[in-house]
Amino acid sequence: MTAETAGSPDPYTLDHGSTSYRVDRYELDLDVRLGSNRLVGRAVLRCTALEPSSQLVLDLVGLRASKIQLDGKKVQKFSQRPEHLVVTPPSQLKPGQQFVLDVRYEGNPQPRRGLWGEVGWEELTDGVLVAGQPNGAASWFPCNDHPRNKSSFLISITTDDNYRPVCNGQLVSRSRKSSRETWVYEHSVPMATYLATVQIGRYSLIPLAPEGAHHKVPQFAAVTASMVADAREGLRRQPDMMQTFEDCFGPYPFDEYTSVVAEDELEIPLEAQTLSIFGRNHMRDTWEAQRLIAHELSHQWFGNSLTAGTWKDIWLHEGFACYAEWLWSEESGTMSVGDRAEAAWKRLAAGPQDLLVGDPGPELMFDDRVYKRGALAVHALRVAAGDEAFFGFLRHWTSANRYGSVSTEAFIEAADSFIPDLDAAAILQPWLYEAALPPFP
Repeated sequence: MTAETAGSPDPYTLDHGSTSYRVDRYELDLDVRLGSNRLVGRAVLRCTALEPSSQLVLDLVGLRASKIQLDGKKVQKFSQRPEHLVVTPPSQLKPGQQFVLDVRYEGNPQPRRGLWGEVGWEELTDGVLVAGQPNGAASWFPCNDHPRNKSSFLISITTDDNYRPVCNGQLVSRSRKSSRETWVYEHSVPMATYLATVQIGRYSLIPLAPEGAHHKVPQFAAVTASMVADAREGLRRQPDMMQTFEDCFGPYPFDEYTSVVAEDELEIPLEAQTLSIFGRNHMRDTWEAQRLIAHELSHQWFGNSLTAGTWKDIWLHEGFACYAEWLWSEESGTMSVGDRAEAAWKRLAAGPQDLLVGDPGPELMFDDRVYKRGALAVHALRVAAGDEAFFGFLRHWTSANRYGSVSTEAFIEAADSFIPDLDAAAILQPWLYEAALPPFP
């Protein structure tokens, strides 16, 4: 990304994310005291200026910065607002200039409250959960919080003995000092800040696919001792889901995948890059539980590897994840894609039709209609293109845009380019940008 392509603030989250600079890499060193929910952190941000900048605005909520360095020199002028940390460099930064921001900070992290409920750092009965979508990253580290801002991450967590932090990417080291342990994770591929996470519990890591199985992607469950049997049963079909989605969407985009199973019951599961988080209530063999496991796994392609550059295009995440549920439903012998799609269409037809799925507005961006009608838009494209062309295009789309930012416009252009004689805009327009529900495809 250059200064010319830095873009403008997202209208759905106007107060979050800066267009004046990008963060190429975050290096987080966190010390977490679980008993007091105390976080002492150091965040090193390796950045590039995109615009002439006399101030740097970082998203940070509920935590206090104590010391800041810019390129190794102490910053004299910085201030905090309720949701931002404002740093004043000694001289104006120029477009293209690289710089390193080193922030020491601390506090008692809490989820931030807003339009989407409570998001971010949250205490469990015995541990910590981080649910970052869409703007919860700032509850635990200073960041440039926007979905199009992707960075590599190094996350080091020091916490109580007998607790395991689970973070994005791969564990590269583990060390013990007295009653404290330090776990270091490296995630070298680009990741949006809202997808960064840390889960802390009395977890052990167990493999899901049996040794010697045909599943190529290493898959694990992070579980407490009391949840091992439930997790093995609840997640036993996940390796087959992985195979199904690789067949449909192309190779899994990361090195491994971990399902964290908290002992608490959670209202909804959630995904982060390379892992998903479930409550004990999701470890069941019912369709409702299994569809959620499939849904979160599919987000590794649609949402994590390919991330919408603006929140108005969230149907590119949720519509495809809902459609992945239907694909798994058919593959598992539960119900065909066509029957799932028709049932969803009938429910939508019986309800209000006052939402534009392609631009639902911030208040309704997680409305169930974005999920179901977005999936129907995907189904309509499949019906028009035919299975061979449709799935060939999806594999091309995920490969060509791996680890990148995507948009509806780019999706339509790519579909038309890949599939001869397809008018994707004409097919998708009524599903995405008209309130009235189109006829069932």
